[in-house]
Amino acid sequence: MNLRNAINQYIPYNEQEEKDKEVMLKYFDAFDDVMERTNQFAHFSASAWIVNKEKTKLLMAFHNIYQSWSWIGGHADGDFDLLHVALKETEEETGLKEIQPLSDEIFSIEILSVDGHLKKEKHVATHVHLNVTYLIMADENEMTTVNPDENSGIRWMDLDEAIEACTEPYMKIIYKKLNEKLKIFQNINS
Repeated sequence: MNLRNAINQYIPYNEQEEKDKEVMLKYFDAFDDVMERTNQFAHFSASAWIVNKEKTKLLMAFHNIYQSWSWIGGHADGDFDLLHVALKETEEETGLKEIQPLSDEIFSIEILSVDGHLKKEKHVATHVHLNVTYLIMADENEMTTVNPDENSGIRWMDLDEAIEACTEPYMKIIYKKLNEKLKIFQNINS
């Protein structure tokens, strides 16, 4: 299924997802470069909500730009297979090799603001990420490695601890939503 159809068929969990879905679909229709960073105002990204096998812990990274514990993710950069992007970013940012999606379906959607910042000594203007999140499972005993271009720490955390460790107020709301959805996913699949 193509990405636009997957987003169109996605059933929003709450009002935030409902509004963000509407905007994402409008951007798909209005811009032909929404999958690339050449669209300097809004472009697609993918994130991984990485859980252990028991689904009791999350793998978080200390993100260098945001100076906060956060999920793993990155830009689509032309790849319409955002699950592939989430898996690739997980490997690149954590060093994990034994990872697998718990579903091929979209786990969550959100539009995220990105403040202007420096990356590799170049200014990146304020913009938004049209983000699609996937639920990924990893072995918490597998060795992780820091990717110094992206993060300065990788750590497994209890579900609530991950929210507390985040210093970005809006991301705390998103992470709380993801944990709520994880509990629903567990109940449906147990």
